[in-house]
Amino acid sequence: MEITLDQLRPGMDASVVRIDTKEVLRRRLKDFGFVPGTLVRCCYRSPRADVSAISFRGSVLALRRRDLARITGRL
Repeated sequence: MEITLDQLRPGMDASVVRIDTKEVLRRRLKDFGFVPGTLVRCCYRSPRADVSAISFRGSVLALRRRDLARITGRL
């Protein structure tokens, strides 16, 4: 089942399928190793759910909901 990563709740895992963000953000994510096929986990969501902490490959990134909505993952 495919979902956008903004739908992940803390503790949920997904494998990245597609990244449709702006080119600048896509390049930065790629530099971190955040590419299709990467297993990610939602570690934290802010109380208003506008920012989430996503862990992958030993790193944790905080990403805005609007950016996560442009990344598709498979549960």
